[in-house]
Amino acid sequence: MTITVDIDLGYEFTVKAGMKDVFDVLSHVPTSASFFPKVDKLTEIAKDTYRWEMEKVGTAQVNIQTVYASKYVTDRKKGTVVWTPVKGEGNALVGGHWKLKEGKAGTEIEFKVAGSVDVPLPGLMKALVGPVVSSEFEKLVDKYIANLIKKFGGEVE
Repeated sequence: MTITVDIDLGYEFTVKAGMKDVFDVLSHVPTSASFFPKVDKLTEIAKDTYRWEMEKVGTAQVNIQTVYASKYVTDRKKGTVVWTPVKGEGNALVGGHWKLKEGKAGTEIEFKVAGSVDVPLPGLMKALVGPVVSSEFEKLVDKYIANLIKKFGGEVE
């Protein structure tokens, strides 16, 4: 039996780095992924399409590994990086976007990610496991954003 946990997160922040530098990092998936914690393996499975394999979490007896693929489309003029889920790859569907805008003191960034993760556990476990999976994903994304802010010279106060 499998339970599905939905994820939906959004962030807005401004960094000190210029838009070109920020776009160069975020539009190059392997570079951007290098700032995301607990990525076990990132594989380009087709042009601009990457499979993400996260590290296993849990105990030796009970653990889960999130695996998914997304197709990336970048547009430097618009300042966007958009990714859409690829069905049939792994146990999750993940999509989202980066939207960049030149600000007065740096680059204004909007980050949105949404998706679902299938966890092979009985449905009765959803009330317990759902919040844990959501919380863990949120912690990883928080760390990812913090790593990027550091890379881009800090957040504009």
